Amino acid sequence: MSSLQPVRGTRDLIGDEQRRHRHVIDTARHVSGLYGFDEWSTPIFEETRVFSRTLGETSDVVTKEMYTFTDRGGDSVTLRPEGTAAVCRALVSNGLTQSLPQKVFYAGPMFRYERPQKGRYRQFHQIGLELIGPAEPLADAEVIACGWQILESLGIAKSVVLELNTLGDMDSRNAYRAALVEYFTRFTSDLSDDSKARLERNPLRILDSKDEGDRRIVADAPTIAAHLTPLAEGFYDAVRNALTGLGIPFVENPRIVRGLDYYNHTAFEFVTTELGAQGTVMGGGRYDGLVKQMGGPETPAVGWAAGIERLAMLVTALAAEAAPIAVIPAGDEAEAAAFGILQRLRQAGIRSEMSYRGNLRRRMERANKQGARAAVILGTEDAARGVVQLKDLVSGAQTEVALDALVAAIRALPPAEAGA
Repeated sequence: MSSLQPVRGTRDLIGDEQRRHRHVIDTARHVSGLYGFDEWSTPIFEETRVFSRTLGETSDVVTKEMYTFTDRGGDSVTLRPEGTAAVCRALVSNGLTQSLPQKVFYAGPMFRYERPQKGRYRQFHQIGLELIGPAEPLADAEVIACGWQILESLGIAKSVVLELNTLGDMDSRNAYRAALVEYFTRFTSDLSDDSKARLERNPLRILDSKDEGDRRIVADAPTIAAHLTPLAEGFYDAVRNALTGLGIPFVENPRIVRGLDYYNHTAFEFVTTELGAQGTVMGGGRYDGLVKQMGGPETPAVGWAAGIERLAMLVTALAAEAAPIAVIPAGDEAEAAAFGILQRLRQAGIRSEMSYRGNLRRRMERANKQGARAAVILGTEDAARGVVQLKDLVSGAQTEVALDALVAAIRALPPAEAGA
C-alpha cells in the first residue's frame, strides 16, 4: 500500500496547506457576504454540453483538457473545468431567470488535464462570483471591488495589480475583428498552426497565443480602442470612474481579451509577479450572452474566478490557532470524570484535548508538545470534591478551581504573550 500515491496533478491538503486553503475560502465567503452574495453549490460533473457549448467546441479546454467520459447510462458527462457555466446552467434549470438579480458566490474543485506546474494542478480549486441581471457598469465595478476587498482581507493586495480592458459591444468587436483579420493575414505564413485556424474562426484568440512566434506578431497588433462605439466607450469610462472613486488602483492592459462571443465590455485580471509564469490569480469580466446559450433569455452578467492554490501561496501568515486546553486525569480512576470535563469544555466552545494513555508526567509532556495553554488536572480526590487543578502552562501558576467555575477561569486566563 505504501507505493500508492496521489494521481499526477492532484495532491492532499494537510496541515498548514489545508489551513491556508480554508482561510482563503472563509475570507472570500465572509467578504462576498458583505456584498450580498449567496453561496451556491453545483455538481462536480455536468452534461458535457454545458461546457462544450459555452467554452467553444475548438477551445483548448474542450479539445485537450476536459475530463469527459460516458457513464453507464450512455450519457456524456464532464468533470467541471470552471464554475461560471455551471452557475448559469443552475440559474436556468432552477427557473431563476425571472428572479433577478442573482448574486452568487461559489467555491470548490475544478478539473483540467494539463501539465502540472507550480500553482497549477489537474484537480484545482476556485472561488468565484457571478452577478447576474444588472447591465449597468456599476455592477462590473462592484464585483471588482469585492475581489479587491477579498485580496485586501487576505493581506495580499499589495502583491497584485489590477489590469483592466474593454471588449466593447458587438459592433465594436465586429470592427475590431475585421482589423485583426487584416493585420494577421499579412503574417499568415509565420503564424502557428493553431493561430492559422483561429484566423478564420476567431482572430481574437490569437491575442491569447502562448507561441513565441505568435507573441512577437501580436506585439504590434491593433488594439480595440480605436474601434469602440460611443456606447462602449461610455460604458468603459463609467467602470474606470467608479473604480477611481472607490480608490481601487488599476492599469489598462489592451491585450486582455476573451475570445468567445458572449463576452463583452469589461475584462480584467489581478496579476502578480511573485508566482513565476502563473501570474493571474483572479480574472473575469462581463458575459451578457452566456445565459442565452444555456437556453435562457438574454441576461446580462459579470463575474470572476480565482485560483485558491495561487491565492494561498501568496498568503504570508495565518492567525494562530487557539491553543488547546489539556485535560489530564491523575490516575485511571479519574479518567471517566476527566472525559466528562473534556466534553463540557468543548460544548462551551473551548478547544480541548486529552491523551488516552500515559501517566501524569507523560501526559503533561504531551500537553507541552501540543502547545497547550493550560492543563486541567483531575485526581480522584479532586473529583470527589468537585474541583480541579488548573495549571497555567505559560506562567507555571497552579490554582484549585471549582468544577462549576472552570469555564470562566479558563476564559479569564491572560493571553499567552502576556504571561510569557
